Amino acid sequence: MEINYLENYYNNYEEDTRLQSRHGQIEFITSMKYIEQYLEKGAKILDVGAGTGRYSLALSRKGYNVTAVELVQHNIDVFKSLLKEDDNISINQGNAVDLSGYPDASFDAVLIFGPMYHLYSKEEKTTVLNEAKRIIKDDGYIFAAYCMNEPTVIQWGFGNDGINVIDALKNNMFKEGFKCISEPKDIFELVRVEDIEELNKICGLYRVKLIGTDMFAHYIKDRIDSWNDEVYKIYLEYHFSICERADIIGLSNHTMDILKKHK
Repeated sequence: MEINYLENYYNNYEEDTRLQSRHGQIEFITSMKYIEQYLEKGAKILDVGAGTGRYSLALSRKGYNVTAVELVQHNIDVFKSLLKEDDNISINQGNAVDLSGYPDASFDAVLIFGPMYHLYSKEEKTTVLNEAKRIIKDDGYIFAAYCMNEPTVIQWGFGNDGINVIDALKNNMFKEGFKCISEPKDIFELVRVEDIEELNKICGLYRVKLIGTDMFAHYIKDRIDSWNDEVYKIYLEYHFSICERADIIGLSNHTMDILKKHK
């Protein structure tokens, strides 16, 4: 993990607002829905890569016992500024690839909603998943989020009159089959469903569900942000009717893998 690139990015990015636009809320609403579906109130959660605390704060205020870990000091400072007097969240600076400060089987769930976006080697990714596996209880859950390959090719590559995809091809930014090659300077690592499945197999984790957390929200974000409440509500119904469909999940900008240990 190239920390300098991340610090420079998040020092100049309004991370706290990303999930608060109307289209951005779809990812947040979806993730919260599935977390609450699998975890009882009072469950002990470790939020790894907590950012500015969007999930930590929401879950704590819903009655969960939350400990947050974040790498970037700027994000921690923003997080702390959002705390209310009665918020009870432990916030620690730390790196997702080293959770050695947390004992085995000490959490009901681990959220990994940022780290996989910024890890580029299979070794680092499996280290994070194995650390999460180590610190969840035998019946615990891992919720791991990923950025997907195809939305970037479609939206970024073929956006801007296709200039970006032409430049990307000239600069060897794709493997065969338009698989994006990401480097730390690009900030985000992009994957396909088969890449995620390979990591799970290596780590001995089994999938409960794979969710497309925002599905087509970023494709039509301007329309979504302009809709009235009635249309927005209908779209959410549509979104939840398709967000588990294996045939289209790879088109979602973000996915959430819900995992457990093999018994």
